[in-house]
Amino acid sequence: MSAPSNTHLVLIPSYNPGEKVFETVRAARAQWTPVWVVVDGSTDGTGEALQALAAEDPGLTVLVRPKNGGKGAALLEGFTEALRRGYTHALTLDSDGQHPAERIPAFMQASLSHPEAMILGDPVFDSSAPAVRVKGRRISNWWANLETLWAGIHDSLCGFRVYPIAPVVREMLARRAMRRFDFDVEAVVRLCWDGIPAVNLPAPIRYFSTAQGGVSHFRYGRDNLLLVSMHVRLFFGFVARLPQLAARRRARHLNGR
Repeated sequence: MSAPSNTHLVLIPSYNPGEKVFETVRAARAQWTPVWVVVDGSTDGTGEALQALAAEDPGLTVLVRPKNGGKGAALLEGFTEALRRGYTHALTLDSDGQHPAERIPAFMQASLSHPEAMILGDPVFDSSAPAVRVKGRRISNWWANLETLWAGIHDSLCGFRVYPIAPVVREMLARRAMRRFDFDVEAVVRLCWDGIPAVNLPAPIRYFSTAQGGVSHFRYGRDNLLLVSMHVRLFFGFVARLPQLAARRRARHLNGR
């Protein structure tokens, strides 16, 4: 385990994740200190078990929300408490084992070298990835890049990222959106609008079958409708910011970036 950081933490939102969450937390703890888990109203007993783990591990903190509010809501609670305790950056990691804990040190080091930036996971999929999910994210990626005038977002949906915490909290508190599955896309677009640069690093992603303990709360109809409505909102925001984004793009071009 690494020496404790007083600026960067790993933040894991968790809702009824099954047994995979324990593998995820142990893998994250092997790479970084501290690790926080936000239990988002889980009813499968994992919240209590995680609290028991935290009681024996000073590098693990578990925050428990009484009701499920969605991924973004869970992360907002974690971000807000992290800010209160003086942390500046958080690496978000899904609880289902899909994200590569072994990449945590590289992402944290990139953030320490570029604290002004967000460090975005650029997914590397293997044969376990459902084709419909891989193809579907290309649509969201195209829209996110249009909405930011191709400011450097390689993938809009990958939740394995390091965020500078303060601007994320500021954007979330300014609106009621960004509380559920829409968080990852809207956060990266709005931070780009705020002038926060993106650094992209490869991140192998693995999907687990039900037989392997995989749990997914993604619902194709509900969540795709959420993404569509979000992109409609973001598109109008993009139009309003178009002169500013165009000037920023020209400046990048002149600077050879």
